[in-house]
Amino acid sequence: MENNTVLEIKNLDFGYIKDKLIYKDFNLKLQKGQLISIVGSSGSGKSTLFELISGNLKPLKGQISVSNISSIYQDPYSSFHPSFRIIEQIKDVLDLKNLDFEEEINNKCELLSLEKTFLEKKPHELSGGQLQRCSILRALLMKPDLLLVDEPTSALDNIIAMEVMQLIIKQLENCAILLITHDMSLATWCSDDIINLNKILEK
Repeated sequence: MENNTVLEIKNLDFGYIKDKLIYKDFNLKLQKGQLISIVGSSGSGKSTLFELISGNLKPLKGQISVSNISSIYQDPYSSFHPSFRIIEQIKDVLDLKNLDFEEEINNKCELLSLEKTFLEKKPHELSGGQLQRCSILRALLMKPDLLLVDEPTSALDNIIAMEVMQLIIKQLENCAILLITHDMSLATWCSDDIINLNKILEK
């Protein structure tokens, strides 16, 4: 891949049934500082694309080259184990030897307007907006080149949703973002480019 490219998909074919492909000769390139939105109706293959990029599914044909990734999911409560404190679950996914943890936590909590006391709580003790901020914190501490963001605001009210999206967009200084959304107005507002999977399926 080129220096600034964090994701490159070349000639991807994929389908759960071989004679019914969701993707055929699909190509995508994403560079640092870019935000591309993937939109489409339910069942159009939005989440499948993330699973392919993450390596949880294998292409039938084609190549996916991707740099270091982290993810923010639709339902923050499903992103955390209910029995453990947030701080424990954040530490579990980080390379603490190569990270000034306290400094990074302080800086990122300030950036996200997140009270550090929230990190000592278990997921069910926080609101959806608070927990989604914790999810963003965890993703950012992993220092990704590519941030996969799957419907991050669908469970939040409009005011909190806008705040969360603004926080996510601020990260474009350090990485690229691939956003799944069903909301075309949101995609139009924040994206450098939009890929409409419904149109791909119609071909």
